[in-house]
Amino acid sequence: MCFFITYSKSKTPRRPGPKKASNTEKDPVGVYCRIRPLGTEDEECCVEMISSSTIQLHAPDGLKANRNGEYKETQYSFKKVFGINTTQMELFEDVAKPLVEDLIHCKNGLLFTYGVTGSGKTFTMTGSPGEGGLLPRSLDMLFNSIGPFQAKRFVFKPDEKNGMEIQNQVDALLERQKRDSQQSVPKTPSSRQRADPEFADMISSEEACKSENVDEDCCFSVFVSYIEIYNNYIYDLLEDAPYDPIRPKPPQSKILREDQNHNMYVAGCTEVEVKSTEEAFEVFWKGQKKRRIANTQLNRESSRSHSVFTVKLAQAPLDADGDHILQDKNQVNVSQLCLVDLAGSERTSRTKFSPHRNINQSLMTLRTCMEVLRENQMCGTNKMVPYRDSKVTHLFKNYFDGEGKVRMIVCVNPNADDYEETMLVMRFAEMTQEVEVARPVDRPICFLPAGRRHRNQAFRNEFPRRLDEQGGPINDPVLLNQLIESLPALPPCEVVDPADDQTLPRLIEVLEKRQRIRQMMTEEFNKTGTGLQLNAKETFLHDQQSKLGEKEKVIIGQRTELERLEKKSKTLEYKIDILQKTTGMYEQDKRSLQQELETREQRLQRELSERRRMEQRMQGMVTDTKLKWEKECERRVNAKQLEMQNKLWVKDEKLKQLKAIVTESSNGSVSLLHPQGNVFKTRGGGQAVQFTDIETLKQEYQTAPSRKRRSGSAEGPVQMDEIENRVRFYYHHCYYHLYLFRYH
Repeated sequence: MCFFITYSKSKTPRRPGPKKASNTEKDPVGVYCRIRPLGTEDEECCVEMISSSTIQLHAPDGLKANRNGEYKETQYSFKKVFGINTTQMELFEDVAKPLVEDLIHCKNGLLFTYGVTGSGKTFTMTGSPGEGGLLPRSLDMLFNSIGPFQAKRFVFKPDEKNGMEIQNQVDALLERQKRDSQQSVPKTPSSRQRADPEFADMISSEEACKSENVDEDCCFSVFVSYIEIYNNYIYDLLEDAPYDPIRPKPPQSKILREDQNHNMYVAGCTEVEVKSTEEAFEVFWKGQKKRRIANTQLNRESSRSHSVFTVKLAQAPLDADGDHILQDKNQVNVSQLCLVDLAGSERTSRTKFSPHRNINQSLMTLRTCMEVLRENQMCGTNKMVPYRDSKVTHLFKNYFDGEGKVRMIVCVNPNADDYEETMLVMRFAEMTQEVEVARPVDRPICFLPAGRRHRNQAFRNEFPRRLDEQGGPINDPVLLNQLIESLPALPPCEVVDPADDQTLPRLIEVLEKRQRIRQMMTEEFNKTGTGLQLNAKETFLHDQQSKLGEKEKVIIGQRTELERLEKKSKTLEYKIDILQKTTGMYEQDKRSLQQELETREQRLQRELSERRRMEQRMQGMVTDTKLKWEKECERRVNAKQLEMQNKLWVKDEKLKQLKAIVTESSNGSVSLLHPQGNVFKTRGGGQAVQFTDIETLKQEYQTAPSRKRRSGSAEGPVQMDEIENRVRFYYHHCYYHLYLFRYH
């Protein structure tokens, strides 16, 4: 069931459109969770309460694993979680009591229960004897708060266009007499009569509560209606249709309409005026007996329809004297409180329920509307919300568009058999918490001064007392006898002679004189009484005026203080604006500097990365070049070494030949080798000789006589030593050249 609080006026000027201002403050949808106890102790539990706002779902042991091979434990957060030991009173205090306060102050609200069949939705809303639910407790608080200020029956009258009219006292009296005269219409019980035993002990006197902030200068009237939505059709559960036992007719469905304020309502719905909690209970029970229930596999008596119990509160201010209701239709305020008990959200395969009576389509539409609302608010899109796809969402669309508070109670059955359905319910609740609803506006303040009812009641109590003090009606028998004796005495009335014509005229004259005196005394008494009344009233008015003067002085002082505070507030607002502008400038400079710093950091990072890439590239090139030149030098050294070895081998061969020539002294000629080569500079600044060839020097000598030979025999060794020195010099120079080539 669900509470709706709607604020509307009778014949209020038409609003420009249903769109709200973009700067309207919004509040998220309040989602609460209630866990019901397990049916038996041997049932497996899959829900655990972690904290006052968090629950955790455990996969049952016998459930098949998912693709990953296991079910993970999931946690869900709510505005508040009510455990299995939570009483109905505690739930009412946290969830429904603020909505009843808003109802009395002409604000909208919505409260509905959601969950699978058997999770405790109907118990949460309706309750049981000794444990009244949200519906009876809300009605009890409402009538406890406005009981002394209720208007007489038929003073307020619905205009069949979701508005309210005010009837004068005569028309209201005629309506009451007409209702009392109709014997066929049974009277609803008053608060003094015996209540229905179904609701007699729902709420104890210790748990009764009331609102303290009720406007005493207003008169209130309560109207209730009860409908159900079944297979996307709306039926009136309070409609008194004639019953034909031979050919019973099915109930006629109702249609939805839009009033002048763009609020949706059920056209032709029966609205019953009630004056007490017991009377409202009886009306509710009358419609409850017509609800469609069915025997499903999950619950023996399962609600297969959505029920909406609406409490409409009409209120209007009293006139300046505080006696009667102000006859101004523009001052009539109407608010609504609706209790909606949604049907079970489980799948048809589990309920084994007939497809033509399946109501899950409306719940799917509700989920879709919530998803679109969340997407529009979070992503800034402007998608059309499909309210019209279901009667439930179409009827409630004003509340999601900003016509009041929205509250949802998610009822959970911890039985492991409902694990999959419970997980779907948790996902829907988690998504619903992200939807925001515009905050309702306060009602306009009445222009009449406050305290009118109290002043009128004080005057009624004070006037008789003042009249008694200053002399009221004469009720003393002694004073009455004295007054009678002061009148002229009656003459003898006995008539003896039929021709007597003096006795009767004399009696008539005396009686006429007594009548004139009586009239004069009556007029004098009336004048005296009127004067006394005027004096008492003037005295009372003078006292009230003096009190009013004191109040006006207090008001003037408060106005002066208010003006001072307003000036101070304006000064502070001006300073706040300056600080905000300065803060905005600083924030802008900060953002620009941060952007510049980020840009420079990015540029530095790019340069560092480019430098690292260049270093790696240069290191690679140096390494490749070094390897290349090392291989080239090694190749050249090997080639040069081989070449020098070949040349050295050639030199050795020539040296061997030279030695052979020198040793052959018998030939008469000496062959000398003269090396030829090129001279080049070394790295150290010196010079080196590169030999290219050996010149063979031949020295011939003539054959001399033995005398000359003897004389020349001394020169032979000298020449041989010189040749050996030259050969040795050549040999050393060859190795020196090889050394220079290898290391330079």
